[in-house]
Order: sequence, then structure tokens, then C-alpha cells
Amino acid sequence: MSFKTKGYHLIKNALSQELTKFSCDYLHLKAEIYDTFREKRHISPYTEDWGTRDDEQVPKAFSIYGDPVMEILLKTIKPVLEKAIKKSLVETYSFARIYITGNELKRHKDRDACEISTTLNLGGDPWPIYIEPDKSKGTVKNKKYISENTPGVEIILEPGDMLVYRGIDLEHWREPFEGNSCSQVFLHYNDIESFGTKNLYDERIHLGLPRMSYFFKSKEKL
Repeated sequence: MSFKTKGYHLIKNALSQELTKFSCDYLHLKAEIYDTFREKRHISPYTEDWGTRDDEQVPKAFSIYGDPVMEILLKTIKPVLEKAIKKSLVETYSFARIYITGNELKRHKDRDACEISTTLNLGGDPWPIYIEPDKSKGTVKNKKYISENTPGVEIILEPGDMLVYRGIDLEHWREPFEGNSCSQVFLHYNDIESFGTKNLYDERIHLGLPRMSYFFKSKEKL
């Protein structure tokens, strides 16, 4: 079945092994730099411009929003993605994480900027992601996400593989991680027929900038 029918699609070897390894090594170096900066008090504990280990969704995992290298991947891989799912896409943002032992990605659905979401395996120990193909499963009530805890579909990604899915429609999650390390980057897009350019660059002036603030917000949004 197609992406249009299922709402998700696995793209094997979406990224070359050379570029996959480069991206993984880069992300680990970025995490090491962040840890050194925090240890030496070179950066404020309140800024996430260099990354964070205080992400509410997955505490202790290193994560970074809008890193320039990951944002280049966001643009570079878009033609591959568009060809695979037969849609014209608008880039919104990237978000990379290095998961460690015990981390868990709880069941959830995404915000509008993640309408067409991807998770790209950069390296590390195997760790399946689960997708619930029935979009009626999982709802928000009184600002709280309520899951029906269905078994879902298990998908295992190898380095360079990318899973694309309708992030705002399909519940997705990962069970507690039993390995040592797993590096992933989420590359998010909108279908131009759904949202147009409303969420272009996640409302930032251009790619590579930190999370949206007044200073980095597109003039169209001011």
C-alpha cells in the first residue's frame, strides 16, 4: 500500500552511509561540546542554542532544534521524500536526539508543523519505532493526550533508513530503550496543499536559527 493509503512509508537507504556516519559523528561531537560548555559554565543553563539535556519529552537525552547541519539534511533529503510519497513539501524544522539507556518516547501525535514527519536513523543500537495506523486512535482531552494503548506496527530502522509518517494523524512512540545509544534526526515538513507556506521554517526567518522568538520570527508573522 502507498503512503496515501497507509499514512506511513519506509524509505530504505534514504541517506548514503558516508553522509549518515558523518551526521552521526557530528551530532555526538555537538553533544560533547554542549556538555563541556555546561561544565565550564560557558553557556547559560537557560539557553538551548547549543542543545539541551532538559527536553521535557525525553529527559537526559541530548537534543537540538534547528542545528545547521541537520537543517541542510532537511533540504537535501526533501526531493527523495517528495518522490517517495508523491507530494510537494515545505520545510518546517529539524530536531535531533541521542537517546540513551532507559529513554522512552511516549505515545503522542505532533503539532501542525510536523504534518509530514520523518525519523532518520543516524546510528547506534537498534530500537524500533511503533506506528498506530488508525488515525482515530489517540485523542487530546483537556490538553491531555489520551492513548488507547493499541499494539501498533513495529518498524526497525537501520542507519540511513527513514520512516515518513503523518505526524499529526498517527500516534507513534518508542518503548524504553535497552541499548546504549541511538541517534535519530526528525525532519519535519508540511504538504503544500494542506498548510501552504504557513509553517515555512517553523515561522523563522530562515533555516538554521534557534526556536522562534521575536528576533528570528518571519516578518509575515509579526
